Amino acid sequence: MASAEQLVPVGFSLAAVLCWGTSDFTGGYASKRSDAFIITLVSHAGGFVLMLTLALLTHASCPSPSSRNWALLAGALGGTALAIFYRALARGDMGITAPVAAVLGAAIPAAFAMITQGLPGKLSVVSFVLAGIGIWLISRPDGSARSCAGISMAALAGVGFAGFFICIDRAGDSSALWSAVHSRVASLVIVAAIVLFRRIRFRLSPDRLRPSGAMLALFAGCLDVTGTALFIRAEQTGRLDTAVVLSSLYPVITVVLARVILHERFTRWKTVGIFAALLAVPLIALQ
Repeated sequence: MASAEQLVPVGFSLAAVLCWGTSDFTGGYASKRSDAFIITLVSHAGGFVLMLTLALLTHASCPSPSSRNWALLAGALGGTALAIFYRALARGDMGITAPVAAVLGAAIPAAFAMITQGLPGKLSVVSFVLAGIGIWLISRPDGSARSCAGISMAALAGVGFAGFFICIDRAGDSSALWSAVHSRVASLVIVAAIVLFRRIRFRLSPDRLRPSGAMLALFAGCLDVTGTALFIRAEQTGRLDTAVVLSSLYPVITVVLARVILHERFTRWKTVGIFAALLAVPLIALQ
């Protein structure tokens, strides 16, 4: 049986799952009526303001230059990966982009943790594999669109997401709030540059963001950055591989909300993926 101390990082990870899954659903819903990059930009700005406010109000200790730089690098990698991910989705390769990016984003940091922190128990390895299967099945949209370009871009996005997890772990035991602030600064700059480039390159007229869309974007951004802070606490209080694998189960929340609120149907494989993910959670928690 796991001790109360061992369950603390699991609790942080599951809280991050709830925040990230709800954020993805909210941001995705808002993006149906507005430009996805504008929604992302607004959400990142909202998340940055929230974390900066909390860090200042709680008088969180300022991180060392090394921790700050690792957090900035994490945000830059995460923001770039998000741009590549959206680009791949825009090419119509959703059937392969989402699952490849999701699994690589979890598998690479887990492997990194096993190399640097030692191998976990056999039960943990089995639960990680089960969780990976669940992530793949849940993230995989209907359809079978595949292309070499789509796979390559999905792999790049997955490596970028993995880089975010690894770099934020390298930030060490510095304040989770300040680490979230610095990572969001870098990703905000990346997304803003992409929005500006698209406006100039394609001569797009400014989109009018409806108040309802702006509110949803801000809500999604606050949830997303809160999930980041919770993930940081999870990897600070436990193993990186456990935190990454558990936190990467957030698509479960997204698809459940889509089913409950938008009445979207579960495919047979998504249902199997959800059960695999749910089974992996207690196996990881009880290690």
